[in-house]
Amino acid sequence: MNLGLFLQYLRYEKNFSSYTVLCYKNDLTQFDDFRCRERSDAEEMPVEPDDIRNWIVSLSEKGLSARTIGRKISALRSYFEFALVRGLSDTNPAADIRLPKVRKTLPSFVRPEEMQRLLEDGFDETKSDFIALRDRLIVEMLYQTGIRRAELVSLTDAAVDNRICEIKVRGKRDKERIVPYGAMLGDMIAAYRRLRDGEVGKTDAFFVRENGEPLYPGLVYRVVRRALDGEVTLRKRSPHVLRHSFASAMLNNGAGINSVKELLGHSSLASTEVYTHITFAELKQYYKQAHPRALKKGGHYGS
Repeated sequence: MNLGLFLQYLRYEKNFSSYTVLCYKNDLTQFDDFRCRERSDAEEMPVEPDDIRNWIVSLSEKGLSARTIGRKISALRSYFEFALVRGLSDTNPAADIRLPKVRKTLPSFVRPEEMQRLLEDGFDETKSDFIALRDRLIVEMLYQTGIRRAELVSLTDAAVDNRICEIKVRGKRDKERIVPYGAMLGDMIAAYRRLRDGEVGKTDAFFVRENGEPLYPGLVYRVVRRALDGEVTLRKRSPHVLRHSFASAMLNNGAGINSVKELLGHSSLASTEVYTHITFAELKQYYKQAHPRALKKGGHYGS
């Protein structure tokens, strides 16, 4: 497998992020290693569909989820499609491989009343604790704008325009979008900047650590996890849950789905439509709780 050319194609022609390219590289290398262990003639013989099927069985036996296995096989398909076009392969052995069925689940989200309890102590702009204010702003910004963790980590100071309450976000595949925010978040941003500039000094990155270095993904995850612990009923407490919560709150309060799509930076409407299922489930539950005719005989709710 000629991975070098393919990875360059992903990075510079498809404009994938370095993290995504690394994921492709890891998946393809894992397959190559597996095939070399299974077949003594792996280096001389072309990849066959049975090689891929045997790998799927091996991954399943290791307990990997259908979603993870599907992602790995999709990486193989992409590679062989590239190899066909470039004349590096005569066939795509992954083309007709049937992927394991992925059980569809609705995204987890924090209910508005739970977020209200979490943030109800309000914002005190006289706070002098830089870390406390920064961590609070991280949670508020994720929830109020719906940006991804990676987007928050990579925010530059110049990208946050507090005069007009807009953030210039660089999303997947380096696509830029503008995300607005409200006056309350604007007050927090102004207070954070004053404290940050006084304690750390001027920085290119918007969010920084005490030493002036930018944040990293694991730190943001811990901040959100700590904030949500004990306050919400969800088992999953991650930055992406706040993104889901933003989307469901917007739709539940009348925002158009196309507007939410643009705010989230989705490339297709299908990615946003999953949140309409969340809002419908919420409406259905409210109906069952509120409408007297929703009860069956014996006091049970209809399905």
